[in-house]
Amino acid sequence: MRILVIEDQREIADAIRAMLERRKYAVDVAGDGETGYELLLRGTYDAAVVDVVLPGRDGFALCREARAEGIATPVLFLTARDAVEDRVRGLDAGADDYLVKPFVEDELAARLRALLRRSALPIHATLEVGDLVVDRGARAVRVAGREVPLGATEFRLLEYLAANAGIAVTRAQILERVWGDDFDGSSNVVDVYVSAVRKKLAAVGARDRIATVWGVGYSLHA
Repeated sequence: MRILVIEDQREIADAIRAMLERRKYAVDVAGDGETGYELLLRGTYDAAVVDVVLPGRDGFALCREARAEGIATPVLFLTARDAVEDRVRGLDAGADDYLVKPFVEDELAARLRALLRRSALPIHATLEVGDLVVDRGARAVRVAGREVPLGATEFRLLEYLAANAGIAVTRAQILERVWGDDFDGSSNVVDVYVSAVRKKLAAVGARDRIATVWGVGYSLHA
């Protein structure tokens, strides 16, 4: 699971990162609202922990505008603003939960687990792009009812492209989401895996589903 932390106080951000990494989450940190907003718009995170008072763009505006852009990533506000009016405003802005500082690490972790469970309900378990279906629960892919035999990394690659269908995603974004920040190999690995997935799609009659966007990366379409 990949978590985005948007927090301008470095000490708090580092503490949250360390706590989440101990629990085996992958964590990215943004120190201001503008950077956090741009990262959230990528749609590559399983959840976001967001402060309210941020330089550049406050957390309420960040969440509200991300929702307006169709970003459904679960958002947990973590802030010292404890007034009832602030809680209501945060939830109305599109947040899924609201936790007041100072916080207990175990409670933050438990609230995140609850958000991740809700976001993984069966209603969200399939992605459909035309007649291509990515079944996240079964870890399977079908095209017009025909099974596409994919390896684990091939599946994650196609799942990411399907989640961003119609959008050109860069090789760097694919590497970050599919291989993670710890990958230290060449970005050419993306091209190798895209080629392999293309061949397997073509074998079941789904040729030319993954388009090369020159100078950018790749895009999946119906």
